[in-house]
Amino acid sequence: MNLQGKSVLVLGLGISGLAMLRWCAIQGAAVRVADSRAEPPSRQALREEWPALDIHLGVPGPTLLDGIDLLAVSPGIAPHDCAFGPLIAAARQRGIAVLGELGLFMAALRDLGQGRNYAPKVLAVTGTNGKTTVTALTAELLRGAGMDAVAAGNIGPAMLDVLRERLAENRLPAAWVLELSSFQLHGVDDFAAGAATVLNVTQDHLDWHGSMEAYAADKARIFGPQPWSLAEPPGLMLLNRDDAQVMAMRREGRRQQTFGLDAPGVAGDWGVAQEQGMAWLVRAQSQVDEETPKRRGKGALPAAEASVVLQRLMPADALRIRGRHNWANALAALALTESAGAPLASMLHGLRAYRGEPHRMQVLGVVRGVEWIEDSKGTNVGATVAALRGMDRPVVLIAGGDGKGQDFAPLAQAATGKLRAAVLIGRDAARLAQALGDVCPTEQAESLEQAVQRAAALAFEGDVALLSPACASLDMFRNYVHRAEVFAAAVREWAESHGAMLEVQP
Repeated sequence: MNLQGKSVLVLGLGISGLAMLRWCAIQGAAVRVADSRAEPPSRQALREEWPALDIHLGVPGPTLLDGIDLLAVSPGIAPHDCAFGPLIAAARQRGIAVLGELGLFMAALRDLGQGRNYAPKVLAVTGTNGKTTVTALTAELLRGAGMDAVAAGNIGPAMLDVLRERLAENRLPAAWVLELSSFQLHGVDDFAAGAATVLNVTQDHLDWHGSMEAYAADKARIFGPQPWSLAEPPGLMLLNRDDAQVMAMRREGRRQQTFGLDAPGVAGDWGVAQEQGMAWLVRAQSQVDEETPKRRGKGALPAAEASVVLQRLMPADALRIRGRHNWANALAALALTESAGAPLASMLHGLRAYRGEPHRMQVLGVVRGVEWIEDSKGTNVGATVAALRGMDRPVVLIAGGDGKGQDFAPLAQAATGKLRAAVLIGRDAARLAQALGDVCPTEQAESLEQAVQRAAALAFEGDVALLSPACASLDMFRNYVHRAEVFAAAVREWAESHGAMLEVQP
């Protein structure tokens, strides 16, 4: 896509909007920007970096499109956004190209492929929960195998920022591992990856998408157009066989693998098998000769079907990341990494060493026999359900915040037999109490600090005290990171005030 001399309007001045602005500017485009906020946080920095930049704030009128060749839309702007929705619709009616950061990034990779024969591995990850963990772990495993791999996308850094910096250094990576949100995938119909996965689909962002059907359809865009219409060959589809909505995305004629928490029965698939009471991460392989078991090799287990044997990879409890849901995340990362050509030995070494990402089932330590775990990134019901299912000890749950209209019934189902008690905070504390009232004792707290005190009083030695809110944080905190900081400080303060020590586990 040649942007030299083109006029580009960037909507939204968040991380992706700024990345698109910088990218289009260095490509020689004349750029103007618009943000519906009267005073976006980045305004002063923009003025310092580009004193002559044309900035429009507030609700725009249609004349803002005059002379525009390309409309670059930040992923946070919903299709029905009252400020920018009419402008986006008007741009399409005028025949103006409308792209987001992912569209610009893919166009740039195609241009580099034609101009420089640049052909990196592109691995893509989406799903309601687990995206950041799988993306970071996949990139880490690739780097451990000696490949220059970068992780970019949803949480950051922005794809176009990394590409711009690597081009300036003349050091393009051999592999891109992209974390893609449903917002970033919305409206994208030309995405192509060497391997892509949808980890799971549960209720989230319905206020943005309008329905579960629309939300799932945007997630499925990670697998490219159907039918396939691109010059690139279709890549591997990696599907979670434990999620019916993900499995409904299967496409005839495409190369596919699955992962799940059961033993796989199809060669090439990934899963978990039990042997003598121990859970193993395994991969199904074609059986050469079922009459000669010695030829199966060391570490092979018979599979449910005679056509495959299961290759033991590592004990599941050797993972440093907690919970059964992280077994699935590890399997997805292994499958993606293997698709890029990494050797198994280096992958398993990296998997054993990986400690996880901040604010995702992060163990703070143990106080008086109670383990405190922070999962502040659990901002939806699906994330907290996964966290609870991964627990093998009684849990005192701290949850609550802005539920974003979610149905809390699945949380009650997952909590049955798991929760000793629940301490609830925030805007939707009462709704959560109603959902969990038949499952366990519930209390409501005025603050997270108070919730920590009550959880400490309710927990027995050997229990887990878990912050996994199932809700967004903005009703009480700046963001989920701020919520995590308040929680950690409250746990430390409680321990110190009771003459105890927060024992950090190795």
